[in-house]
Amino acid sequence: MNDRRAQDLTQFYELLTQLERKLDGARRLSKCKGKMGWPQRGVYFFREAGECRTETGDGPRIVRVGTHALKAGGKTTLWNRLSQHRGNANGDGGNHRGSIFRLITGTALVERDGLARSSWGIGNNAPREVKLGERPLEQKVSAVIGAMPFLWLAVDDEPGPNSLRGHIERNAIALLSNYGRQPIDPPSTEWLGRYSDRERVRQSGLWNSNHVDDDYDPAFLCALQQQIDKMGQAQYGQ
Repeated sequence: MNDRRAQDLTQFYELLTQLERKLDGARRLSKCKGKMGWPQRGVYFFREAGECRTETGDGPRIVRVGTHALKAGGKTTLWNRLSQHRGNANGDGGNHRGSIFRLITGTALVERDGLARSSWGIGNNAPREVKLGERPLEQKVSAVIGAMPFLWLAVDDEPGPNSLRGHIERNAIALLSNYGRQPIDPPSTEWLGRYSDRERVRQSGLWNSNHVDDDYDPAFLCALQQQIDKMGQAQYGQ
């Protein structure tokens, strides 16, 4: 199974290379704006400085996969979700209570750097004075996530349990995850996620918790190929 997974990882990264060509390169989230021709819906794949593939090829490894609006009736767009992860456009922090990616990144920074975190992650909202106290950490989170290059795949399907976006997200995470498995392309010794308080993040090597212990269906790679083929050359993110 590990040999098959290594082969499938090689194919997965080859497909992302095709996607990157279609996009005319990866983008950094800190440099992105809403008026860049984003598709309404899609799947995104984040990289991180210093995180490289070591067994299935050369180049950067994926550290987070995500999508949005999977519940029936969901209205969140791809850019809405990406902007929640990025934080405020002016670089003045963000809202970790609206982005699990920001939440877990901040918690890892707290652990690694010995920062105060008395209110971090508590509640779905917080008074203004609490948010002001959290701003320095929010700014650090924005700097970390904003520096990450990412790719995105346009998949304009309707929200719901049968979403193709959800199928691609779920299987990509399961394929990439090292949780409970012999590691392939493990994170570097300096990876920030190693300081996460979430075992699933630490062991999977991903900034994901859901689906890291799922089995993947290799057939999802065909669906990924088909969606990449549908995208126009350098159509988005300009």
